[in-house]
Amino acid sequence: MKDEEFEIRSEIIEGRNAVIEAFRAGKPIDKLFILDGAQDGPIQTIKREAKKHGTFVRFVTKERLDQMSETGKHQGVLAYAAAYEYAQVGDILAAARAKNEPPFIILLDNIEDPHNLGAVIRTANLAGAHGVIIPKNRAVGLTAAVARTSAGALNYTPVARVTNLGKTMEELKKEGVWFVCADMDGTTMYDLDLTGPIGLVIGSEGAGVGRLVKEKCDLVASIPMKGNIDSLNASVAAGVLAYEIVRQRA
Repeated sequence: MKDEEFEIRSEIIEGRNAVIEAFRAGKPIDKLFILDGAQDGPIQTIKREAKKHGTFVRFVTKERLDQMSETGKHQGVLAYAAAYEYAQVGDILAAARAKNEPPFIILLDNIEDPHNLGAVIRTANLAGAHGVIIPKNRAVGLTAAVARTSAGALNYTPVARVTNLGKTMEELKKEGVWFVCADMDGTTMYDLDLTGPIGLVIGSEGAGVGRLVKEKCDLVASIPMKGNIDSLNASVAAGVLAYEIVRQRA
């Protein structure tokens, strides 16, 4: 596939009215930046819309907004719209049903590097996972860098974004899905039964899977390592465990 085929870029939306209209039109907003201390009417409206849609908000200085702005007319507000539309968790389950397969879902906790997310989406597609779930906060969204790194996989692999990863896991358990997370202190992956409806939970290279999310997991899997460092890149760990799931399911 040629590079120009995935020249997708995140849309920058600048100005108060433009951001308000983007929210009301249902455009998925990944991140919202507001001038620190701004309290006027339009700003309050934008804050309400952001809260309603569960959008991550960061309050920054005018200098920071000026650096980010492409038009110089941000009016104290700047938003990044997602490069791709997000799916719903139900879409992922539906994809599994359409293939008459037990669900195989990859869930990401604390992944902030767009290249890691893009690589995981690519791996998910190649390993036959039915979708990827990411949290709204403290995580990268479907940015242009993610789209490029996925090498086209975003066109075929649904990615859902949820407010609360732990709550989503509880709801998926009602659908028969059980969860395994990656952690160096877990049981060697070869000694675990990774068949059936499964959710693979991957955390960041530094922080790993958060405590509350880890408590929702049924199993903890470790990857055998013989080198001098103690952890793999998050997307590599996802690939190793995903293909152990593929091997066992086969």
